[in-house]
Amino acid sequence: MLALKVLATLALGVLPAAASIDPQGPAKTFALCQSKTCDPLVGCPDGTIYVSQTDKRASFTKIQDAILSIPNNTTPYYILIGPGTYTEQLNVTRRGPLYLLGQTNAPHRGASYAATYDNGTAANEVQVEWSSANHDNTGLIEDNSATQVLTVSPNLNATRTGSGPTGWPVPAGTPFGCTDFRAYNIDFRNLNENAQVSNGPALAVGIGYANAGFYSCGFYSYQDTVFIGKLGNAYMYDSIVAGQTDFLYGFGTLYIEKSTLALRGCGGGVVAWKGSNTTFENKYGAYISDSYLGAANASVASSIAGKCALGRPWNAQIRSIFMETYFDSSILAAGYVKWSTTDPRINNYTLQVVWNNYGPGYNLAAETAAYPITQVLDDQSVQPYRYPVDVFLTPDGVPGNIDWIDQSVLVGR
Repeated sequence: MLALKVLATLALGVLPAAASIDPQGPAKTFALCQSKTCDPLVGCPDGTIYVSQTDKRASFTKIQDAILSIPNNTTPYYILIGPGTYTEQLNVTRRGPLYLLGQTNAPHRGASYAATYDNGTAANEVQVEWSSANHDNTGLIEDNSATQVLTVSPNLNATRTGSGPTGWPVPAGTPFGCTDFRAYNIDFRNLNENAQVSNGPALAVGIGYANAGFYSCGFYSYQDTVFIGKLGNAYMYDSIVAGQTDFLYGFGTLYIEKSTLALRGCGGGVVAWKGSNTTFENKYGAYISDSYLGAANASVASSIAGKCALGRPWNAQIRSIFMETYFDSSILAAGYVKWSTTDPRINNYTLQVVWNNYGPGYNLAAETAAYPITQVLDDQSVQPYRYPVDVFLTPDGVPGNIDWIDQSVLVGR
């Protein structure tokens, strides 16, 4: 079990210290390239594109312009992004690997990002911001995908949410998008968060038909912060996800590890997922491992104590598993909930699960009593879902699809 020690209480609005959340530290694969040096491209891979709002040596001042300059081939490309706030939507459609590197000395210092969330002040030096929410019912915004700050998907159809029990019908023959997208030390903020309440779906990131890894990144909104669409694979390490209502949702596979989930309030659940029928045995779902789940700050903590559900079934085939994660006192004792009292969406395919969690918000007796809404796994039954290698599949259902994850931080290979 992760040796997480609460070194400062939520009464003071402080989350655990970096070494407590993440003893491994951040990913250091590009630490030299990311470091602030006289020559910004020292230690970077050959051909790295430099983006900066202030440095005249940069090739671009906007990140999306740099992305659009890259050919749609299978050659890996790297973009180093100088400190600053970039107000733009990013859209990655290319198939080949693309790595966005936020400039900072933090990886070189071994500084964890996930442990820095203190009353909402955590911030990487590179911020990407946009403001949009799907709430006006005018037809001007027809799908949640239009609100995303970052989209990684081969085309619009592959990242649409849609509606109904199976969501948007992605057309047959839609190609797979980016096979290896990565972002390091970048925050993605949907500024609809400034409403300080759920104000309709306002996505920070959407991944569909693509593989995406995020290392020491932040995702900030209130409702539907992170969307993983069909055939989407996303891995988050040493990161922060902040939200209030169903802020992890989707159809694909999401694995969050050694990270912080910051509750800005309670609404629906942390997770809302839709399972899918396939010709192969799939493991689509949301997996949270060795992480911290708690109130975003002390003032929020006092108003949501014991009220926040781990998740609810967007459809009855949801798969959501919290493993070896610290729950603060905000968490509902019974764990998960039904979709609603009139539409429970619970059947024998529903898998809303906990395993070996701990902290003041973890109540094993109450969760056991909440069966079948909440299920408690034992050490043997959790094994098929324990590590990224167990759950990530290729589009054709081949297991062990983890080559796109930064191998320096990957556990359970």
